[in-house]
Amino acid sequence: MTAPWSLLVVSTPVGTLGSGAGGGVELTLESLVAGLLGRGHQLTVLAAEGSRLSSSCQAARLWTAAGVDQPSWQHQLRDAPVQIPAAGLLPAIWQQVHARQGQFDAVLNLAYDWLPFWLTPLLRTPLFHLVSMGSVATVMDEVIEAVALSDLRRLAFHSRAQASDFRLPAPPLVVGNGFDLSAYSFRERPDPEPLLGWAGRIAPEKGLEDAAAVAASLGERLLVWGVREDPTYAAAVEASVPSGTIEWRGFLPTSALQAELGRCRLLLNTPKWNEAFGNVVVEAMACGVPVVAYARGGPGELIVPGVTGVLVPPDDVAALTLAARGAAGLERSACRRWVERHASREAFAERIETWIQEGLRPA
Repeated sequence: MTAPWSLLVVSTPVGTLGSGAGGGVELTLESLVAGLLGRGHQLTVLAAEGSRLSSSCQAARLWTAAGVDQPSWQHQLRDAPVQIPAAGLLPAIWQQVHARQGQFDAVLNLAYDWLPFWLTPLLRTPLFHLVSMGSVATVMDEVIEAVALSDLRRLAFHSRAQASDFRLPAPPLVVGNGFDLSAYSFRERPDPEPLLGWAGRIAPEKGLEDAAAVAASLGERLLVWGVREDPTYAAAVEASVPSGTIEWRGFLPTSALQAELGRCRLLLNTPKWNEAFGNVVVEAMACGVPVVAYARGGPGELIVPGVTGVLVPPDDVAALTLAARGAAGLERSACRRWVERHASREAFAERIETWIQEGLRPA
């Protein structure tokens, strides 16, 4: 089937688009939709009621479904069963997909949930999955691996580290991610402000306490951006360091985030789990901000040690502190150049198009 296509992009059932509740999936969806629109495809987005599309995606149709948000697999036990709340958003979304699939050449799922993966062989319209997390639950591993055994072309991953979590029958397709680089301004800033940055959902698996400990040890302020998903955890982190160490900046749209992030001398990235990609790492580098991170998951594939940042052993706060202290000599323009070469929205959309093109060919 030749392009252009009519594509249905299915968002996460964890929250509304624009709220930040969907984490990196929201940014991925925006980049993917805008990039594919730019390549001439017709896009429809299906998301939670109350969602809104950014200005770059206004040419896409927006369909919505109502229901109770789906619990995220990030916060379930490894042996937890599949859980769908009464009047759940997840089945409401996929009922719409089932009913309206005939209008599309392909469906692209961005949700990390059991139901859409299980439905893959049952839909008439080809269903593709951009897998947004690594291994977090046995039942999710099983359903993703079942799709891979049936037709690995239906799956794409953000990083090699993420894909390695799963037993796959052949090497995976790794598509990375993409960003609208015009939304991230870069200034050389020979003397950036003595600020450290940290961005992400405020939840234990993101490791904010380690970044706070580094900031306290260096006597620098830590600007923190993101949704306070776990207020109790956020309060405990703040109480663990001297008053004034953390400056809570909230969840900001890209325009505001990049303006503040660009002031920082470094971004600290401290995941306690296998991050699938690491959007905030690329966002920082797009602003010319080097990144000091744990060598875990996707960020370990994004940072060029000694050029765009420093990687240290996972969970080693002393090494993280030492790296943050000694990273002043990194060239900020090198960070921006790396992003321009590897993570533009246009390049990402081209990789997604190639993936779907291959998957639409007869097996």
